[in-house]
Amino acid sequence: MTTVFLSVTLVILAVAVIGCAYRLIAGPSRSDRIAALDTIGINLLAMIAVFCMLLDTQALMEIILVIGILTFIGTTVLARYIERGSVIEDGDDR
Repeated sequence: MTTVFLSVTLVILAVAVIGCAYRLIAGPSRSDRIAALDTIGINLLAMIAVFCMLLDTQALMEIILVIGILTFIGTTVLARYIERGSVIEDGDDR
């Protein structure tokens, strides 16, 4: 019974990723695209976690951590780019 619920959860998360991919491509603004990209990363994390529970293993936990870190850094960098127009500021290097 648990495998059925986990399989249904994977399908729901896959549909959510497809919806976010549409918003990523057709988003009217940059903010919508960044939010969609962040949501895709979180849904991928959830899908991998559900897949780990389905296989009853912990072998993919490191991948979850790496994707989480990359999603956070990517969202932060893109938000900074939208806010300031550049990621790295030109400052006084002395």
